[in-house]
Amino acid sequence: MNYFMFAGIIEDTARDFGVNWEHFFAQALSFCIVAFLLHRFAYKPILGVLEERRGRIAESLANAERIKAELAKTEATRQEVLAKAGAQADRLIEEARAAAARVLEVETQQAIAAAERILARAREAAAQDHARMLAELRAEVGRLVVDTTAKVTGKVLTLDDQRRLAEETNRQLAA
Repeated sequence: MNYFMFAGIIEDTARDFGVNWEHFFAQALSFCIVAFLLHRFAYKPILGVLEERRGRIAESLANAERIKAELAKTEATRQEVLAKAGAQADRLIEEARAAAARVLEVETQQAIAAAERILARAREAAAQDHARMLAELRAEVGRLVVDTTAKVTGKVLTLDDQRRLAEETNRQLAA
C-alpha cells in the first residue's frame, strides 16, 4: 500500500465519522496544554508527595527492622544478665551453704570441746570428792577404832597410841 491510498482511507473514514480537522487539531492542542499543565502543577507535586511518602515508609520499615534488631539484642543481653545473675545467686547460695556448714562444724567442735571440759571438770570434782570422802572416812574409821579400842581395853590411850592405831587402820583400809 502506498501512502496516498492510506491517507485517502483515513480521510474517508474521518468524513464518515464527521471529523472536522480544524476542530480536531484545536482539541488536540487544548488537550496537550491541559495535559502539560496537569503534569506540571498537579501530577508532579502529587508524585513528589507520593515519592516522599514512599521514602518515609521505607525509612519507617528500616527503623522498624533496626528497632527489631535492637530489641533482639536487648533481649539477648537481658537473658545473659539473667543467666549471670542466676549463676551468681547459685554461687552465693553455695557459698552460704558452705559457710553454714563451716560454722556448724566449728560450733559442733566448740560444743564437743565444751562438753569434754565439763566432763573433765566433773571427773576432777568427782575425784576430789572421792578423795575427800576417803580422807574423811579414814579419819572417822580411825577415830572409831581409837574410841572402840579405848572402850574395849578400858584404858585411856595416849596420843602416840591413837596415832599408831589410826595409821594401822589406814594401812589396812588402803590394802
